[in-house]
Amino acid sequence: MTLYEVTFAASAKREFRNLTPDVIERIRPRMRELANDLRPPGCKKLHGYKDRWRIRIGDYRVVYTIDDAARTVDVTRIAHRRDVYER
Repeated sequence: MTLYEVTFAASAKREFRNLTPDVIERIRPRMRELANDLRPPGCKKLHGYKDRWRIRIGDYRVVYTIDDAARTVDVTRIAHRRDVYER
C-alpha cells in the first residue's frame, strides 16, 4: 500500500499551533496515521460536502479531504467540536 502525503491548510496549521500541549500530543499520532489509513475506524464523511471527512479525538475534530489522484490528505480544520463545523 502506497502512503499518502498529509498536508495542512494554513488555517489548520495555525489552529494546531494554538492548541494546548496535551491536546497536541493526542492529535499528532492520529494525523500521522492518516498517511496509512485514510478512513480509520470511527471516521465519518461530512454531510453536504463531496469529499470531506472527519476523525474524532476526544472533544476535538480533524477535518480533511482526500485526493486519490495526487495521493494527498489535506487537513483543513483542527478544532474543538463546538467550533469545528462553523464557517
